[in-house]
This record gives sequence, structure tokens and C-alpha cells, in this order.
Amino acid sequence: MTKANADQIAYWNAGAGETWAAMQERLDHQLEPLGLKAMEALSPKPGQRILDIGCGAGQSTLALAEAVGASGLALGLDISRPMLAVAEGRAKAAGLDQAQFLEADAQTYAFAPQSFDSVFSRFGVMFFADPTAAFQNIRKALKPGGKLSFVCWRTPAENLFMSMPTRAVAHLLPPSQPQAPHAPGPFGFADGDRLKGILEAAGFSAVTLIPHDQKIGSGDLEQSLATTLKIGPLGALLRENPDRREAVIDAVRAALAPHDGPDGVKILSASWMVSAQA
Repeated sequence: MTKANADQIAYWNAGAGETWAAMQERLDHQLEPLGLKAMEALSPKPGQRILDIGCGAGQSTLALAEAVGASGLALGLDISRPMLAVAEGRAKAAGLDQAQFLEADAQTYAFAPQSFDSVFSRFGVMFFADPTAAFQNIRKALKPGGKLSFVCWRTPAENLFMSMPTRAVAHLLPPSQPQAPHAPGPFGFADGDRLKGILEAAGFSAVTLIPHDQKIGSGDLEQSLATTLKIGPLGALLRENPDRREAVIDAVRAALAPHDGPDGVKILSASWMVSAQA
């Protein structure tokens, strides 16, 4: 049987998932501020049952688990076994029994109907082959009036923390193949009008998209360099051209250095803070 998101499942269970699992500390440092901002709209409360889509290594699920307390449930769902292994270990170490994890595809998984008070995601919903079908399936898991809140990227050009290092070394690398603007991937929901239409077509109401700009970073200059060389558009290019890695290191470091400060390297990100109601 062909799985709906077979390419993504293969991708996140191979090198990409293993890389993210190994670098979870740096990536959590980078993404946590944006996840917490999206969580404000959700306003999780003790005793609630919350579904965390694309939970990765589980930091957002653990934060939700603390908010709902021992009487609630935070269920982190992801397709990546390497990242879920990290998440499960972190929950056990933290003693958060109400944080549970499930290896499944949110587009096709048979959720118990109306079994969650809220659904959350931190950059985990942009990868569906059929996003309308996926959100229809997710909506069925929500109780009537249940909240959906997530954060996703806007355009690559607006996300300087990813696009600026890539531009700085463009002369040292072969040109990348342009990706279809609506293809599953990090920037699949950059078009806000399209995203709003997808959620409304999936049956959600009160759909709100708020643009959010914030400088983020993964640590000091050397930590940021290591992250940039492995993750995001530049990381993808270097996986395709491993022989060029040494050639770009100094140029990437030089591009990042002007943004280094007391709190490490911080460069502008651009995201949508999305909320809706079942």
C-alpha cells in the first residue's frame, strides 16, 4: 500500500531525521521563542488533551505537558522515529507521564473523533501531500469549538536567517533547483491567502494569520555556523554537494559574524502565527 506522504516519511526517517535528532538542542534554542509565541494563542489549561503535530524531538510537547498537568495529556505525533526516540527519552527524564508520543501521519491516522481540546504545531504542518485532507482529518480529532494554533514560515526571502547565508555562498555552489512554491516543505505555507483557503476548505472557522518577525539564533558564532551548514536551504545544498563544504565555511562564518552579540548570533525570521477553530 502506498502511503500518502511516503517521500516525507522516508526523508525524516533517514539523514534528515537523524541530523535533527542529533542537533535538537541547537534547533530548540532557535525555534523555542516562536513556538512559545504560537502557544500563547492556544492558552493551554490543566486537564486538557492537546495534540502536537510534527512534534519532532518533543520540546513543544513537553511544554504543553507541563501546562496541562498530570490530569491532562499532551500527545506528540511525528513521522520521524529518530526524533521521537529523543522526545520519549526527554519525557521520561522529566518525569512527565502526561507527555506521550505516537509515530503516525496526521494526514491519514484514524484519530478518535472529538478526542482533543486543542491542536498545536511548531513548524510541523507544512509537509503534507494533501494539506486540505490533512487538516480535515485533524479537525475531526478536535472537540466542537476546539482550537488550532500553529506557527509556520513565510517566504525564504523574508527569513534572512536561512536565505542570507545561502546568498553569501551562491558563487561557490551550483545553483539549486527551484522548488514549486506550494510543494510540501518548510515554505509550503508561505502564501497566506492559500493557507487561509486550505484551513477554511478543511472546515475550520475564525481563521487568523498574523505575520510575526523576530530575530532568532542557535547559539554563538561557531554553533550557528555548524547549524547553518547542516540545516535549512544551505544544509540541503551541501548534502547535494558535499565536496563544496570546506569551500563555503569561511564565507558562511563571515556572513554570520556581523550578527553576533552577547546572546549569540541572532538574525531575522518571518513566520505566520495561525489560529482557527473547529
